[in-house]
Amino acid sequence: MEILGNKDTRSGFGEGLAELGAENKDVVALCADLTGSLKMNAFENAFPKRFFQVGIAEANMMGLAAGMTIGGKIPFTGTFANFSTGRVYDQIRQSIAYSKKNVKICASHAGLTLGEDGATHQILEDIGMMRMLPNMTVVVPADFNQTKQATKAIAKYDGPVYLRFGRPVMPIFIQPDADFKIGKADQIYNGTDVTIIACGHMVWKSIEAAKVLKEKGISVDLINMHTIKPLDKNAILNSIQKTGCVVTAEEHMANGGLGEAVAQVLSKNHPCPQEFIAVNDSFGESGTPMELMDKYGLGTTNILEAVAKAIGRKA
Repeated sequence: MEILGNKDTRSGFGEGLAELGAENKDVVALCADLTGSLKMNAFENAFPKRFFQVGIAEANMMGLAAGMTIGGKIPFTGTFANFSTGRVYDQIRQSIAYSKKNVKICASHAGLTLGEDGATHQILEDIGMMRMLPNMTVVVPADFNQTKQATKAIAKYDGPVYLRFGRPVMPIFIQPDADFKIGKADQIYNGTDVTIIACGHMVWKSIEAAKVLKEKGISVDLINMHTIKPLDKNAILNSIQKTGCVVTAEEHMANGGLGEAVAQVLSKNHPCPQEFIAVNDSFGESGTPMELMDKYGLGTTNILEAVAKAIGRKA
């Protein structure tokens, strides 16, 4: 796996949004007093008449965005994941999801890797909250390039979308010209011994684990499940038929996220051993991103241990 550089995924969103502004005059952006943190500055500077700074009023931002769609605009809202979901869930449910408004809810600083801001700002329930809403599409890209690609792809998609990305600098491994398709998973490695299905920052952690496993003679089928809803069921089932066991990895609570979505597919179609890499029913705390990942069981070592368990259960 070639590393193309290192950059945070929120910057991929910022670059993608700025390019969209030049390509589509119907794209507008709204931000809740976090323009710099969401990397929305370039869009604001280039298209000031299409940028709306709503202040610390996230619920109002969602209502404004829903209204703008009636006039044919494609609104992108921007704030931290905690404030993009938990604080405004009622507005999203009633004004956006229920009526299938074409709003793109763009959420940065998701999961534990928000880091030092602590538990009150680290949301670990958002994927579950959003995937449970009818009409909502949920996208969790893996690196800078894929976040940029996803940002541009969701503008062409008709309907509400939740786009989740993060703060820490991480390796870039997706090619800049890769074809991003909503609902179509990316196959990172082909293997026969164990399936690893990951999203977001955990894709890179899974790549690290796969390299170690290869040295041990264990063949990994690694899937980047960047779209949590609609889920690529065929990719899951095709992989499981080869390997017979799976590890899911996500920077999210075990309840309600990618792991549970995969488990639903398997229970209905192809039951097999599954191990979950996720936060286990706990809030986070203040710390550096990587320290928190390790403490809460989201490290490369944790993936290796889960793989051993899954293969052992299969045997």
